[in-house]
Parts: sequence; C-alpha cells; structure tokens
Amino acid sequence: MHALIRFDTKDADAFLTAYDAASERRDQAGLNQLQLWREDGTTTVWGLYEASDQGKVADWLTSETGLRDSLTGTEAHYLRTA
Repeated sequence: MHALIRFDTKDADAFLTAYDAASERRDQAGLNQLQLWREDGTTTVWGLYEASDQGKVADWLTSETGLRDSLTGTEAHYLRTA
C-alpha cells in the first residue's frame, strides 16, 4: 500500500527540520519515504510513502510532537495499485 500525505505547515523549513529529526520514528511507523515535495507558492509539503500499516501511520501523524507543533493540518490518502 502507498500513502500520499499532505502536511499543511506553518513554516515549511521548520517542518522539514523536524521531519528529518523524526526519521527513526517514521521508520518504526512502517513508512518508507519515496518522494517529498514542497508545493510551489505555499507552505504545504507532500510525501509519498510505501506504508505497511495504516493504523501505525495514523498514530505517528497524531503523536509526533515535533511535527505536530509545526503543522496546521494533515491529510493522508492510502492507495493501492489499480
């Protein structure tokens, strides 16, 4: 399964610093980062991942304090190959 996650940030640079620091916990949540993008003209960051456990991903998104402090919202979409 893949996860496409939109991170609505207060400050994209501060978010990316916190995001990099959270790599071990992201791995523990079963996320393997495939791509990370910054949306042009906004503070939104998008991530594409291989995800092994949707529940662990949801827990990581709500419990990762360093990220949460730099976010105004997130939206995760879980995708399977058609």
